[in-house]
Amino acid sequence: MSKTSTEKPGAKDPEGGLTAAGRKMFRSRDGATLKPGVKKAIRDMTPEEMRRKGSWATRFYGRDPLPALVDEKGKPTRFALSAHAWGEPVPKTEAAARRIAEKGRRLLERYRKLKARDDGSATRH
Repeated sequence: MSKTSTEKPGAKDPEGGLTAAGRKMFRSRDGATLKPGVKKAIRDMTPEEMRRKGSWATRFYGRDPLPALVDEKGKPTRFALSAHAWGEPVPKTEAAARRIAEKGRRLLERYRKLKARDDGSATRH
C-alpha cells in the first residue's frame, strides 16, 4: 500500500496505531480529534475510557468478515497491530480477535451500568 501525498514519515507507529505526529497530521488535514488508545487496566478506567475502548474493540474485531490478521509472510497486519496501541495482545487468529471484541462488549455494558447508576442518582437529589 502506498502512502498518500499528505502522509508524513513517522505518522504510523510501527507497533500499531498512530504516533502523536500522526494524530496531529490528521487534525490539521481533516480536522480529526483523534486520541491515543486507552491502555489502562479496567479498574483504573473512567467511564469515558471504558466507552472509547469498548467501542473500538467491538468496531474493529467484531466485524464480519474480519480483515486479515497476518500477511503472506506471517507478520501481523496494521489491522492486527492496532490492538497493541490499545494495550491488547496482537491477535493472530480469528478466535483471539473475537475475544478482544467480547471484552469490548463487556466494557460497553459496564459503561452503560455506570452511566445508568450515575444518571439515576442525579435525578434523586
